[in-house]
Amino acid sequence: MKKSRKPLPVIGWREWVGLPDLAGDVRIKAKVDTGARSSSIHVVDLEQFEKRKKPWVSFTIYPAQRNKKGACELEYPVLEYRSVRSSSGKAQVRPVIVTDLELLGMTWPVELTLANRDQMGFRMLLGREAFRGRALVDAGKSFYGGQPARPKKKRSSVASKKSTSKGKR
Repeated sequence: MKKSRKPLPVIGWREWVGLPDLAGDVRIKAKVDTGARSSSIHVVDLEQFEKRKKPWVSFTIYPAQRNKKGACELEYPVLEYRSVRSSSGKAQVRPVIVTDLELLGMTWPVELTLANRDQMGFRMLLGREAFRGRALVDAGKSFYGGQPARPKKKRSSVASKKSTSKGKR
């Protein structure tokens, strides 16, 4: 008799993920892409160097799209260098690091290629190897893991003093 397997959790085509070693408590909006094998994160100021005769990289990440706040400057050992074909069809050799990913209350290690994703719509791409055997994808929905709380905007004094009179000219 076969053991019954616990059903896999479902994730959407985009999710807010945590990368505690890279961004602390900050959540990053990731595109879940079953067509991509590798996962990738947007980095700037990428520099490669050696530490104890092993390859390392230093880089900066900005977790929020179109926002320079919350920059994280990091150094990581390189797992390997991998040739990755971009969505435009161009192959590029990228460094790969391993870090923990948090999603749906679960944490596991993932391999991330480091690339400049400025022209892309998401700071992070979550490829199928990152969630294989851990989650199923519902391509028609988003944010099964919820969305991070947004800071409340202060109301401007001008907006709160708008005239409430009707029909006066």
